[in-house]
Amino acid sequence: MSVTRSFAVPSTENHLIELLPSKDRKRLLQVCEPVELALEQILSNHGEPTSHAYFPTSSFISMVTELEGKPALEVGMVGREGMLGAHLALGVSISPLHSVVQGAGTAWRVGVRSFRRELQASAALRTCLDRYLYVLMAQLASSAACLRFHQIGPRLARWLLMSQDRAHAASFHVTHEFLAYMLGVRRVGITSAASLLQKQHLIAYHRGEMRIIDRRRLEAVACSCYSMDCQDYGELLH
Repeated sequence: MSVTRSFAVPSTENHLIELLPSKDRKRLLQVCEPVELALEQILSNHGEPTSHAYFPTSSFISMVTELEGKPALEVGMVGREGMLGAHLALGVSISPLHSVVQGAGTAWRVGVRSFRRELQASAALRTCLDRYLYVLMAQLASSAACLRFHQIGPRLARWLLMSQDRAHAASFHVTHEFLAYMLGVRRVGITSAASLLQKQHLIAYHRGEMRIIDRRRLEAVACSCYSMDCQDYGELLH
């Protein structure tokens, strides 16, 4: 597992932190430390105590559920719009999901004790996280329905859009193996779906580098879950 290390303060802010009043925001940042997260780094495991909460700035994280004897499946994604460790706001320290870094980059990290002290001291932080927990619940429900009712192609398009939103770039690194892992399907299914999107000139893919060519048309191909997730977030956290 890659080692998390402190480094220069991130230049890009986290949206949840930005929503806080200036006093609350400064107090929270005083107990946070800037860290750099490495691709495929494990940040938490299901059923284990949580040691830190993370507020991504340029990184993004996949939340994955695992069943014995079954392929893992991504059920949520966190970038600079959110945080990892929102369950701490419910007074629960045990992680409900497996979390892995999907996009390397920067984040703010805060220890559990310090984070809980800030929750007690800041009504604005508690209100913000209450709303974010609702968004996460909606995202989890949407992911379950998406898995049951939508085909691989539209699900892949949704995943690519979600990743681009959090990568803040038209290109990002991802392999077919990782896509299959995240979507809970066989690699051959990902290869077929990605090839079709490439033939339609919506994406370009070469040696692990994914590039979104036509975002507008990719949104039209994606399942409705993508727009629903965006709407839920926009209505509650703006």
